[in-house]
Amino acid sequence: MPPLISVNNLRTEFRTREGNFFAVDGVSFHVNQGEVLGLVGESGCGKSVTALSIMRILPAPPGRVAGGEVIFEGVDLLKLPEAKMRAIRGGRIGMVFQEPMTSLNPVFTVGDQVAEAIIVHKGLKKDQALSRAAELFGMVGLPEPEKLISSYPHQLSGGMRQRVMIAMAISCGPGLVIADEPTTALDVTIQAQILALMGDIRKKTGTAIILITHDLGIIAQMADRVAVMYAGRIVEEARTDDIFHDPLHPYTEGLLASIPKPGEKLRRLKAIPGMVPKLSELPRGCKFLPRCPYAKPEYSESEPELVEVKPGHRVRCFRAQENNI
Repeated sequence: MPPLISVNNLRTEFRTREGNFFAVDGVSFHVNQGEVLGLVGESGCGKSVTALSIMRILPAPPGRVAGGEVIFEGVDLLKLPEAKMRAIRGGRIGMVFQEPMTSLNPVFTVGDQVAEAIIVHKGLKKDQALSRAAELFGMVGLPEPEKLISSYPHQLSGGMRQRVMIAMAISCGPGLVIADEPTTALDVTIQAQILALMGDIRKKTGTAIILITHDLGIIAQMADRVAVMYAGRIVEEARTDDIFHDPLHPYTEGLLASIPKPGEKLRRLKAIPGMVPKLSELPRGCKFLPRCPYAKPEYSESEPELVEVKPGHRVRCFRAQENNI
């Protein structure tokens, strides 16, 4: 079967006082039916901008999608009229934002907000939509869902608000859910519950998920495949087991070395030296070069392409390509 969604050479530009810069520069990946793709990287690498570009909800100005394709169920989303895109957004593609308190409207009940999406995309009447919202609240584990639909966002805990966002995202039976840091600002116990809920929904509904996070523990638990982003680019993509057991890009190696491993002796965690470069100060050639332990002068002459060096394993690194091709 063809992929559910294919992102091809996506480029997203931002206008700033210092000039125009690409926060997403040539990003390509795909997600299959029912698959979980983890999109991982440090803050500022372009993960969330990629999601907003796919959904066409970038703040414009200053942002704009400058090129590429987003083929979803055979249709290029970037070429759709806004009216048709609205039918897909929230219908065939749901999104869970990283901070539900700012994503939910404080002056409407959570039941009305979920029901609105159902009315718009499914054409149900208000009472039918509210009944469906209560069903969804029960599905995502919210207590007393019939009463909860009359509650306002500020009356709910962070974990409950996130469950409301998940209920809204799946309310119309989407083929794809984009979850942008869905466990941010939640305590560890609630994080585990939210992840278990998303995994359960995936099994029951067959919904594919793009899971955006900086937490490799979440990736190990949830993702089938992983795409690692750095400075607006995909630098490595492979199955989750391959990423954890055979990382090929030095940035991926650094990310894995910076997390503790169960059962190992107490040790000082390794840190990746330096910082993610500003878009206005990207180095020549390989963008990871100033932080790379394997840097060579010739790596500054041109930027490496994202190349498949093993079946299903792509990497953007001269050294890895030399060693594995």
